[in-house]
Amino acid sequence: MNQKQGVILYGPPASGKDTVTAALSDLDPRYAQFARLKVGAGKATGYRMGTPEQLHELEAACDVVYANSRYGNTYAIDRPGVDAAFATGVPVVHLGQVDGVRALVDGYPADWSAVLLWCSREATEQRSVGRGDSDTAARLAAWDATREDLDAHPSMAWDLTIDTTEASPQDAARLIDQLLTQRAGAASA
Repeated sequence: MNQKQGVILYGPPASGKDTVTAALSDLDPRYAQFARLKVGAGKATGYRMGTPEQLHELEAACDVVYANSRYGNTYAIDRPGVDAAFATGVPVVHLGQVDGVRALVDGYPADWSAVLLWCSREATEQRSVGRGDSDTAARLAAWDATREDLDAHPSMAWDLTIDTTEASPQDAARLIDQLLTQRAGAASA
């Protein structure tokens, strides 16, 4: 069986999810960031901007795999969006909640590789300030929430853990690609 493969990158803000995804795409263009549906305001890059009505329609059709609210917005992983992402390659889904990882793994059948990207709170602050974020304080609060989330779910099993203060984005991408290659080989054996 040739099961669809996807990548979940979990980690606090500024842990390198965007940067590692770009390195994955450079390594193999089949890897592409999954654009979650975003209802709200602010940064649109990397998202499919939607309306509250669209979100309600997806919810009514039971097509929301996971949704969360942060920074005053709602972010959703929707079944039609994931279907479209798999149709074009290997989706890379960014998440910051263990419940979201579990919801996706349990709610959308595929061979998901869950990767924990980690960096210190200080690194998050430095990276956030360095890239000009206007909401660094909110990102630090999200870092704290991510740490609490991990502590609250000690049984969460990660397929791979990468400290992005030690591994370059290219090294992280190679490790993730190797993981998927190994899993595909094991599944076909």
